[in-house]
Amino acid sequence: MRKGTLRQILLITDGCSNHGEDPIAMAALAKEQGITVNVIGVLDQDIIDEQGLREIEGIAQSGGGISQVVYAKQLSQTVQMVTRKAMTQTLQGVINRELKQILGSQASIEQLPPEKRGEVMEVVEELGETVNLQVLILVDTSGSMKTKLQTVKEALLDLSISLNARLGNNEFSVFVFPGKKGEVDRILDWTPKMESISSVFPKLTSGGITPTGPAIREALQQFQKRRSLKSLFTHDGDDDVYIEQSM
Repeated sequence: MRKGTLRQILLITDGCSNHGEDPIAMAALAKEQGITVNVIGVLDQDIIDEQGLREIEGIAQSGGGISQVVYAKQLSQTVQMVTRKAMTQTLQGVINRELKQILGSQASIEQLPPEKRGEVMEVVEELGETVNLQVLILVDTSGSMKTKLQTVKEALLDLSISLNARLGNNEFSVFVFPGKKGEVDRILDWTPKMESISSVFPKLTSGGITPTGPAIREALQQFQKRRSLKSLFTHDGDDDVYIEQSM
């Protein structure tokens, strides 16, 4: 079995974009490039803008990912759940494609006999723990996020602990939008060191517009740069996840 790398964008936001490209279109472009876009909508009270909710759901759907709307106090648990659930969903999609090649266009995990389905899900769970993972975290730091940023910090720390428990290699980076000098700022470059995430906390300050579309565009560019740089040194072609066809 040859395992490649799963790539995810994790967008943490609380409202509507109001500057730049359509974030739903940018998410669709990410999916085309094999990058899953997951969105967590953060609330601090029992109110959400309907347009914002539609956008959160639309970004995740176009990006082939998962959306979850939560109260700020629930954020830590949700960040971990969404990241892992998105891994499982992506891996199930990979295995379904393999099954279609082996068994025909109508084949899927859900249509397997219970005992075979259980065996396949064991493989999915194993891959979820061992496959290489790259997560680019996009944090909305617009003015309306001011009261939620402390919870975001706690959630990111919990995520780092959760990822560190995996057997597979992890890399992550953190970007915020809006940036101090432009639409998006990188506050943590790609790193496998989970403990380094706490170093970004002093840089999480709120204010300004919400350029969600440009933030996703920048995330795609960062993945492309990362892949190009890695290919120069490794030539290992690990852009995809491969499953044994004998499964």
